[in-house]
Amino acid sequence: MAKQENSVTDDPVRQGAPLGADEVRLPIQYFRDFFDADLLGSIVEQSNLYCTQQNQNCALKLDQNELEQFIGTVVYMSVLHLPRPRMYWSSACRVSQVADVMSRDRWEEIIHFIHFNDNMAPNNGDRLFKVRSLIDSLLPKFQALPQAQMLSVDEQMVPFKGRSSLKQYIPEKPYKWGYKIFVLCDTEGLVHSFDIFAGKIGPAPGHPDIGASGNIVLKLAQDIHDAANHLLCFDNRFSSLDLFVALANKGIPALGTVQQSCLKGCSFSEDTEIKKKRRGTFEEQQVDVDNVEIRAVKWFDNSGVIVASTFASAWPVSNIERWDRKLKKKVSVECPGIISLYTKFMGGVDALDALIADYRIHIRSKKYYHRFFFHFVDMVIVNSWLLYRRDCESLSVPRKKQMDLLAFRTSIAQALCMQGKDLSKNKRGPPSSDVEREFEKKKRRGPAKAIPTQEVRSDAVGHWPVVERERQRCKFPNCKGQTVFKCAKCNVHLCLNKNKNCFREFHE
Repeated sequence: MAKQENSVTDDPVRQGAPLGADEVRLPIQYFRDFFDADLLGSIVEQSNLYCTQQNQNCALKLDQNELEQFIGTVVYMSVLHLPRPRMYWSSACRVSQVADVMSRDRWEEIIHFIHFNDNMAPNNGDRLFKVRSLIDSLLPKFQALPQAQMLSVDEQMVPFKGRSSLKQYIPEKPYKWGYKIFVLCDTEGLVHSFDIFAGKIGPAPGHPDIGASGNIVLKLAQDIHDAANHLLCFDNRFSSLDLFVALANKGIPALGTVQQSCLKGCSFSEDTEIKKKRRGTFEEQQVDVDNVEIRAVKWFDNSGVIVASTFASAWPVSNIERWDRKLKKKVSVECPGIISLYTKFMGGVDALDALIADYRIHIRSKKYYHRFFFHFVDMVIVNSWLLYRRDCESLSVPRKKQMDLLAFRTSIAQALCMQGKDLSKNKRGPPSSDVEREFEKKKRRGPAKAIPTQEVRSDAVGHWPVVERERQRCKFPNCKGQTVFKCAKCNVHLCLNKNKNCFREFHE
């Protein structure tokens, strides 16, 4: 199609609330926004009930503090990655961050009986009955998060190869076997909504049935705040003209790759014909369906790709660099504006998958709800880190002073293991030789880097002064004194004498 300057459509302008916050909080505080006291209390109640149902003469006696402790050890395991859980307590590979928190037998008892719903309650044919309470608790918290302008819908796989009627096979994914989740997220991977595939996908409430792939997009699109100020993107597994029309009627501008067979009324040249022309050749077509204008552009790079949209077009055209195998150098190739937008849009779920895969919780279990629970813990930690990054950017915190995902995840694990617990009473086995290595030497100004978080220092539980043989520098900021006293829980040396009481000030 010839160039059409008047076919350019301006992107919708965002008018929503700002995405930042007034302050950057501690990692554990972001985590507790999702795993709050109500959710933890429900897990404790159902786990104790399940243990009683299995054996009336046995009581699990799990409480909320111990559940947090258990989750903290699991998060530590995702960072340290030993092949078997029992190795964290073994004499050869003992890890104090896990082994000092709880005994091996108690950890195995908790993972055996951890539960999320009453087995005796009617399930009404719900195939996700055992994790329904987790979904009902976490989903509204994801949906309430402030949303960026660009959103996308894609599939996510929860890896699992065991026997399960919910297991799916998607050959294009890095993990081909597992549970399929449809996710609504932004370009960074921040999750705003999700829906677990459990069989037939019916139409979204108040919408016609446009097929399973279109129905799930409409269902997730219901969670978009102020729809006209957001742009929704998806790939050809979901695209259809009916979906573009349904989203336009809801006021949501949409963009996505499509198959030629789905574009009734649009005819493009075959790939063999376009290939004879120069690289970067494109064609643009327009079709009106139920008074909704849809533009489709076919662009040839290494192969042909078709992208359709209700708001974007081929123009403006930009130039991008591509490697030419014949010339063995980079060449400039024309790229339509709609293609550039799609490249900018998509990839949010892939980014989420990559962040989760870095430190995924790998604990083998035949119970499918265990796999979902650990996946939700991973998803919440990644969401928390992305929110932390968003707050840091809004407050202009330099990137070098921001925690990376590993440091953020370790901070959450440490806070969960230590918050409100007196670990000095539960310590088992010989003292670890790595404890002293955990804290670096104090700098000339300020405390050492690796000290417990403020919530741990001020929880008023288990902070007992003990006397060491060797003196060390006081870890309180701006104190240059040396002392033999240290905190049994925080494991840091602090002054405690008639002239100085750094011990009290450190824990206030």
